[in-house]
Amino acid sequence: MSANKTKIPKLLATVLTTLAANLTQETTNGDSTYGTLNATTFPKFMTNNPLPDGYPWGPLNATNANPYKDAPYTGVVRKYNWNIARKVLAPDGVQKEMIVVNEQFPGPTIEANWGDWIEVAVTNQLEDEGTAIHYHGLLQKATPWFDGVPSVQQCPIAPNTTLTYRFRADIYGTSWWHSHYSAQYAGGLLGPMIIYGPNHLNGTHDYDIDLGPVFLTDWYHSEYFDIVKNVMSTSLTTILAAGISQNNLINGKMNFDCNQTNLTCTPNAGISKFKFTPGKKHRLRIINAGAEGQQKFSIDEHNLTVIAHDFVPVQPYTVNMVSLGIGQRVDVVVDAQGEKSEYFMRSHIETDCTNSNQPDALAAIYYGNSTQTALPTSTPQPDTITDCHDAAYPLQSTIPIYQITPPEPDKIHTIEITISQNATGFWLWHMNDVSFRANFNDPVLLLANKGNFTYPQNWNVYNSGTAKNIRVILKNTSAARHPMHLHGHNMHLLAEGTGDWDNSTIINASNPARRDTFMIKNNGYYVIQQYEADNPGVWPFHCHIAWHVSAGLYVNMMERPSDIESMHIPQIMHQTCRDWWAFTNTTIIEQIDSGL
Repeated sequence: MSANKTKIPKLLATVLTTLAANLTQETTNGDSTYGTLNATTFPKFMTNNPLPDGYPWGPLNATNANPYKDAPYTGVVRKYNWNIARKVLAPDGVQKEMIVVNEQFPGPTIEANWGDWIEVAVTNQLEDEGTAIHYHGLLQKATPWFDGVPSVQQCPIAPNTTLTYRFRADIYGTSWWHSHYSAQYAGGLLGPMIIYGPNHLNGTHDYDIDLGPVFLTDWYHSEYFDIVKNVMSTSLTTILAAGISQNNLINGKMNFDCNQTNLTCTPNAGISKFKFTPGKKHRLRIINAGAEGQQKFSIDEHNLTVIAHDFVPVQPYTVNMVSLGIGQRVDVVVDAQGEKSEYFMRSHIETDCTNSNQPDALAAIYYGNSTQTALPTSTPQPDTITDCHDAAYPLQSTIPIYQITPPEPDKIHTIEITISQNATGFWLWHMNDVSFRANFNDPVLLLANKGNFTYPQNWNVYNSGTAKNIRVILKNTSAARHPMHLHGHNMHLLAEGTGDWDNSTIINASNPARRDTFMIKNNGYYVIQQYEADNPGVWPFHCHIAWHVSAGLYVNMMERPSDIESMHIPQIMHQTCRDWWAFTNTTIIEQIDSGL
């Protein structure tokens, strides 16, 4: 045992003494099978589609099809029925009341082929608060009202009512869905999303087995609402303490040192387990679905070949570890050529960026006929990532497979990120001196559809009018880094650095990196981004750290307002508002943060 412990970071020695779990899967994760050897593997595409040329997307591949314009029309609808409710679970052995879908943590996986329609009937069984579900990274072309952000495209789903979201799988790859109501998703309301599509270069698949999502989540033992109360504070000390996570999970599982809590806690709750087939190449879909922590992911004695960032297939490259900010995804292929029977998979919250009481998460990987009980003796990868932004993915070497050259913009927004106290002493995040505040009863998109384009300042709406190409120059003057996410688009990431941009330098101008979530560094770094105004709607642009968006780090990007006025928005969106209005007529909503 002592020999094994020398391979385990000191913080973990007290929480990982055996691979024999003391809690059942039902106790830790409810009806989810994630983290178990019974977890499903995933196909290369769903076969109950028409298959022209042998694929649901026919002859389209990663080089000949524009991923933003050429989604096929498969005619297939994928239907899901979800019930949102509270449930007591113990993902790391510490019992807490969580908010989950269909009694599962992580929640159910959405699966579809590129071009399919997806229907998700969401019933809110919470008695005292609303909810809404966002499908992270999907473009929502022609369905901007189903992007899932209350106060922006919809009213919250009221208790004991149902909203059926219906949208196309209009881009392909790996992502996740999550609540966008306050910091609700930090309490468990999230899950993976896989959109199958053509793979790399000549359209063939360069892996044998898809092990599916690897969910990385920093973990808090307090209820999300209690954390938000402390985040919305006049004391920086209180705010910083509220953001310290208690643990780190892989696919919803990890152990915890029960000596460090007064809560109901069972040691050796159980860690996640994966199986590798010797000699085969395995695809892992790594997702940072946490609330604050930057994650560094690796597998002992194995390299990772990166094949996609967010929803963007890239020219493959090989590294020993990857780094992900909140909301980012990295697809990797791992060649199972190991000589041992057991290895550790690791994810580490980068504590230079974010404090955590227990930043190290472990999962076990078994080869072939391993006994599946022994602690691995594998050697950790050397830490090659020392920065808290996208240094792991330099713009110079991140090359999308499908080439797009962005034209010159005809609209530029320059936005500065700051933090300061308001008149009552509360610390808030600002974008151009405005801290966002949601109005759940009057969604911006629905107002714009009626011709109302005048809004309170704290809704922070940037109307781009008739612009065809929009550039955002973002300046961060704070001491924190921010994972910035834009809804409705993948962004061209054109340049970054210190000081002022020279207004000319663009990295890989003919084919710049693209993502839907990027990291901007602290203290004076810039990221210059651009997107084509081909998707009329109102699109959130915000930091994906839950506590930062709670404190107002958010703007609304309004795109092609004249087209919004002519949209035929489904009546279900108006009925959702009527249901919400009826609920709030008799119930006072305690909105203590931005609402998102």
